[in-house]
Amino acid sequence: MNPPLDALPLHSPEPRLPLAGAMAPVGVHDMRGRTIGELRYPTTAALIFAGVPGAGKSTALRRFFGADAQAETSPVGPSGSIVLDSQHARNRWRHRLGWLPYPLWRPVVHVVHYASIRAALRDAEGPVVIHDCGTFGWSRRMIARWAIAYRRDLHVIMLDVPATVARAGQYARGRRINGMFFTLHCRRWDRMISDLDTGHRDAPVPSSSVVIVDRSTVNHMRRIAFGE
Repeated sequence: MNPPLDALPLHSPEPRLPLAGAMAPVGVHDMRGRTIGELRYPTTAALIFAGVPGAGKSTALRRFFGADAQAETSPVGPSGSIVLDSQHARNRWRHRLGWLPYPLWRPVVHVVHYASIRAALRDAEGPVVIHDCGTFGWSRRMIARWAIAYRRDLHVIMLDVPATVARAGQYARGRRINGMFFTLHCRRWDRMISDLDTGHRDAPVPSSSVVIVDRSTVNHMRRIAFGE
């Protein structure tokens, strides 16, 4: 299990003044080191919750949407939101393929996961929340194309933490990834953050909004709401 978000060091560029109340994001917002009561999105939203492995995505999604990483089906949260995490597909397929080393059947999990994302974006009546590392350009572009095709408003929340904190999160939940792959995740992530900081406002995906948060921001946030 990932430790509570406030149990590990925080990453903020500098102390900043708090914001009051709720915000309906449009464009790019750097909320690291700031407090916000809630984020509000349309009921048609496709919301990508991104961060490197161990950043705290699963913990945040459990807090805001009741999404259990141990579940085998996609949980339904507030406002009928459906939460899609590749771990759910892995949990289901473990019964059939768990006798094999996971790297051999990881492609099956990924195919099932992305098929579930597309089906949800097409068929779900409420918002769709997607757990994703966000560091693969092909994945971001594919989800963006599907969101456009099914007339979804695409939004991104980027949970930004230092690599050392993310690695500690992996150890805490017993789900460590290969060191080389983790380093690649972190390099791509840092590049995306840098692009946003320097004004490349189309990164990481063509979307209605990008909100960059750290653990301090998430700890103080009451909820993520839709259509209110």
